[in-house]
Amino acid sequence: MYEAVHARPDGPTTLARQARTAADYGFDGIVVRNHGDAGAPDDVAAVRDSVDIDVVDGVEVRADAPSQASGLVGNYRSKRTVVVVHGGDRAINRFAVENPAVDVLAHPMAGDGDFNHVLAAAAADNGVRVEFALGPVLRGEGGTRVRRLRDLRKLRELVTDADAPYVVSADAETHLELRAPRELAALGEAIGFDAGDIRTGLAEWERLAARNRERLGDSFVEPGVWLEDS
Repeated sequence: MYEAVHARPDGPTTLARQARTAADYGFDGIVVRNHGDAGAPDDVAAVRDSVDIDVVDGVEVRADAPSQASGLVGNYRSKRTVVVVHGGDRAINRFAVENPAVDVLAHPMAGDGDFNHVLAAAAADNGVRVEFALGPVLRGEGGTRVRRLRDLRKLRELVTDADAPYVVSADAETHLELRAPRELAALGEAIGFDAGDIRTGLAEWERLAARNRERLGDSFVEPGVWLEDS
């Protein structure tokens, strides 16, 4: 199972510290999901070589409009293994689920975002993973936590009905915000999810990274078509 994290400069914790903590908690790998405007860590390759855990180079795109998001996704698609779009805006949510170049729609229910059965069906059709972000439940308080719980349950119903792919993350910005897979599974059960579904969502990051690494190889032409070795 993999977790998706932010690391310095998109947060105070170094990538090495995030990776070591994730390994201690039993994760097999992490996806670095720094926001593109914050910048990527300089040491992804070095950390990958120095810790007993996979480190996947990713990016989380933030944009004010679909046209801007489209340009950023196009720019990062050939450069990063995993491309995430930061949702929470209705237009951005729609852009993300309708674009097969997007791997994950993050935070679809944040802000004034609204996720409905039409968007869930589009995510299923285009293979865009919808994120169940557990961070707001882990770190929220009072009314904010109640609203996030309600949003997660609604999102779960929509994703399940559409049979859309999904990922799960605590969206940790520091090593102190990381939680072990068993803790996330227990939290999932407490808020109405199945523990197995939480583990499936954590494992999906790994499957996504493996698929995209294959696609970034020189022999890949399109899904189902590869060049033969000479």
